[in-house]
Amino acid sequence: MNFAERALNIPALLNARDLGGHPTTDGARTRFRSLFRSDDLAQLGAEGIRALADHGVETVVDLRWAEELELQPNPVPRDLTTIRYRHISLLKETPKDWTAFVGKYEKEMWKCAVLEHARVELRNVLSAIAESSPGPLLFHCIAGKDRTGIIAALLLTLADAEPDSIAQDYALSAEQLREAYLVRYASTGDTATILEHLRCPEVGVHNMLAYLERQGGIRAYLQEIGLSEAEIAQLRARLRD
Repeated sequence: MNFAERALNIPALLNARDLGGHPTTDGARTRFRSLFRSDDLAQLGAEGIRALADHGVETVVDLRWAEELELQPNPVPRDLTTIRYRHISLLKETPKDWTAFVGKYEKEMWKCAVLEHARVELRNVLSAIAESSPGPLLFHCIAGKDRTGIIAALLLTLADAEPDSIAQDYALSAEQLREAYLVRYASTGDTATILEHLRCPEVGVHNMLAYLERQGGIRAYLQEIGLSEAEIAQLRARLRD
């Protein structure tokens, strides 16, 4: 897969890309210019906001905790009516709430922990995506790798993207962020910790896919957490003709 054709040129963002172009199990490709993933939009200046509009973004879904949003507010001007903004925390209400669930999970099993312990939040995020206008939608967290990564992985799975391609998309975040994060956090003097934080193991996606299979597949899981058949169809149609 050519990652270059999926990159989004949005100034100040390190980890922004299109979910289009993934090969599917039936020989097709996922649709371009429908779903975008990225790191924190709080980094954007006026030029970056204009780039969002130039890419045709109609909806932004912010997956951060409320306290993260308070520290780094959404930069999209309220009078920019072409972009609808939604804030839905994916991992419970606070970091403390979430840590109570994931403290025992290794990074390779983190996505399974989300599927198990954030079902209400996943339903809320996916419902918001399903009900949004048909134009390009961008979802993001802070680094755009884990919270953003699991939403991307679920949407690609529903679109029948090849498992290896889904896993590669997750792993790509570590490459996208590595150089800038090593510079940004150089003062800590702890390169190993920075690299561990950035690590996005492909096996984490394969473990997630195995978890979904144990639930009866992606559609059965989405129904179990409360999505309707119509919502599931709308989500799939985002990436498939």
